[in-house]
Amino acid sequence: YNLSRLVHMDYMLLRKGAGYMERKLLLLGLLRGSEMYGYQLNEIIDTHMGTSVHLTRPTAYRLLNQMADDGWVTFHEEQEGRRPTRRVFTVTEQGERVFQERLRTCLADYAYPDYQSAICLAFLDQLEASEAVPLLEERRDRLNMLLESLVVDDAHETGSIQLVIDHHKRLLQAELDWMQEIIKSLSGS
Repeated sequence: YNLSRLVHMDYMLLRKGAGYMERKLLLLGLLRGSEMYGYQLNEIIDTHMGTSVHLTRPTAYRLLNQMADDGWVTFHEEQEGRRPTRRVFTVTEQGERVFQERLRTCLADYAYPDYQSAICLAFLDQLEASEAVPLLEERRDRLNMLLESLVVDDAHETGSIQLVIDHHKRLLQAELDWMQEIIKSLSGS
């Protein structure tokens, strides 16, 4: 192993678990505005942050329960009519301190992106260009659709949430540009 690879491996080990902390930061940040139940939180994330944030409903509920166990949030149960009982979450003073600390740490940190979908590119040379190009064009088209969905979703966003969407759009655009270069190179044009 060379030194840069060891440094990268060490960095990745330090970052292990950071995704959960960032997701907890997101949930705490949303709850700071007002108390909410889990479904409301998930709707806000899905509606306003869409594909920029990857947080499934089961993970959100698990993290909310962990944060309740840690004393970062409290909850009370409500029931409206015949609907099932739901938990309404509120940030505690300890949760506010954790939020402020994690916000500062997260802003100062850099998380190396996880490019799981890029692994297949390491073996691109195992296919003939005539087979690889249509597959890459399909990948490019999916990236394009994702980028277009972000443009539609962000039409009503303002403030800091817009920063998350803009960041995601720029990364996707760079990926699209790079993908087009690969397709052009393999096509010989």
